[in-house]
Amino acid sequence: MRPVSHQPQGTPMEHGDFLSTAFIYLLAAVASVPIAKRLGLGSILGYLIAGVMIGPFGLGAVGDQTEILHFAEFGVVMMLFLIGLELRPSLLWSMRSLILGAGLTQVVLTAAVLTGISLVLVDSVNQAVALGLIFALSSTAIVLQSLTEKGLMKTPAGQTSFGILLLQDLAVIPIISLLPLLASASISTPAESSGDSTLYKVLLPLIAVGGLVVVGRYVAKPVFRFIAQSRLREAFTAAALLMVVAIALLMKLVGLSPALGAFVAGVVLAESEYRHEIESDLQPFKSLLMGLFFIGVGASVDFALFAAELKLILMAVGLLIVAKFVVLLIVGKVCKLDKRSALMAAFFLAQGGEFGFVLFEYARQSAVFDGRTVAIGILVVAISMITAPLMMIIFEKLVAPRVTAKPTDQPDTIEPDGPIIVAGFGRFGQIVSRLLIAAGHQLTILDHDSEQIELVRRFGNKVFFGDASRPDLLHAAGADEAQLMVIAVDSIEKSLEMVRVAQKHFPNLPLAVRARNRQHAYELIQRGVKVFERDTFRSAISLGVEALQQLGMTAEQAKKAGEHFTAHDRKALDELAALWGDEKAYGTAVRKNMEELKLILESDSDYMAEQEEEPAKTAG
Repeated sequence: MRPVSHQPQGTPMEHGDFLSTAFIYLLAAVASVPIAKRLGLGSILGYLIAGVMIGPFGLGAVGDQTEILHFAEFGVVMMLFLIGLELRPSLLWSMRSLILGAGLTQVVLTAAVLTGISLVLVDSVNQAVALGLIFALSSTAIVLQSLTEKGLMKTPAGQTSFGILLLQDLAVIPIISLLPLLASASISTPAESSGDSTLYKVLLPLIAVGGLVVVGRYVAKPVFRFIAQSRLREAFTAAALLMVVAIALLMKLVGLSPALGAFVAGVVLAESEYRHEIESDLQPFKSLLMGLFFIGVGASVDFALFAAELKLILMAVGLLIVAKFVVLLIVGKVCKLDKRSALMAAFFLAQGGEFGFVLFEYARQSAVFDGRTVAIGILVVAISMITAPLMMIIFEKLVAPRVTAKPTDQPDTIEPDGPIIVAGFGRFGQIVSRLLIAAGHQLTILDHDSEQIELVRRFGNKVFFGDASRPDLLHAAGADEAQLMVIAVDSIEKSLEMVRVAQKHFPNLPLAVRARNRQHAYELIQRGVKVFERDTFRSAISLGVEALQQLGMTAEQAKKAGEHFTAHDRKALDELAALWGDEKAYGTAVRKNMEELKLILESDSDYMAEQEEEPAKTAG
């Protein structure tokens, strides 16, 4: 934002300047982003173009954007916090091979290659190592937003890209700790060259992250529980914002990336019962600030410096993209990705990252680089980020069609076919749908698996592509007036997300949900879902009845045993759901229920045997 000279804080002129800047930003976004989307360029490139146009080196509609960019980086902080909320520690552990394999390989190999290239451009080995480490990182903001927009997060390339980005974000801690050790002797100051100061800079970030984990686990949850009891949503939203701001301030004080601190806090709170509420409250702020961040990046491009160092900057950007592209192809081969997935990861991740802005500034403060080197480095990162959406478009429009058929990646335009919505058209959803259709009902069927949709469409089934956990898509499917929503998806997490969204946005919509296992059933009961059925329960009961007959029971006895078991198990589900999580109480209740069921079946078996003996005595 342009500074206002000789005006005391809070004057009308300052307010007017702020409002005019806000107006220009919003006008640029509204004008450029829809056009960019319509042209197939994507929203991110639209924001970047808007920033270039209105920036001090474009039309000059706004002045120096340094302050705006620092403020907008808070959007990256929020994004990493929300990503952390989606990653339970158990999920992170299940992804350890991907994170440590693909992620560590990419960071180490890219840093080594770029260090070698940098030795041609700088005189100091230490500076070359610093450049290699900083440029090894890619843009989490651009890549994750693009993968989410295009529905590619669950693909092999999407998961690999996510694992690499996650390791890169984690690598920021050791990189920040290492930068003071790389300070060039010709630039370093006496105050920063002491061993005590260096040790302090190395250990402090590690201590801060450890403290953040402890506070998040033992303090944040009780605080949110206390605020939630007030039943004031604005207070809960304010508390969530306060927590993210406090984390950012703490990380800044210790010289650590606020975004990484927010990510750690998100992971710590991933098991919290308030995770979904925090996520839904912060999502609008994140989206708005991310747009502001991308506009700020575009507006910060210094075309005067770019023109003065044109050859050097273009060469650096080209070498950066080519080196990272080749390394990512090697990583894809190591991870045994198919050709299309490996190319997709390479095209999507071959750019600098927003952490580069932070690391270059930190490197300047640590006397690793002088001011001009930092300015050129930041410009290389910014220009490479601007080229990232173009690389993605090249992959989608030119490369992907030549490698394999491009999957459907945008939701269909949905025209509701009936008052019943079915989410998920796999083996379970197909059986439910066939029964409902046979009974004369009209269905609107949604599925998020493009390959499954292509398969079932070959047999004449009308299925819409779309994620039923999105409120806007459910609204388009007629959820406001629907008689019933059947949730038949495979993923437990996605199923619970659909339940949460449906209950929140369409509270009068009845739900019938597929439960993958007993624990999933407990979750559904705790969320107030009345109608659900476990995947294999009925078929297992049916087979059990047949097995009892094979073992000597009559058909009537076996049928009664199955009915008793089903009724008792459904009753036990409700009782045990309340105890799930308390191992001791749950184990005791399970044993008690098993004894009760055994007594019921034995009692019924004796009664049935007596009934069969009575006719025999009469006949005798």
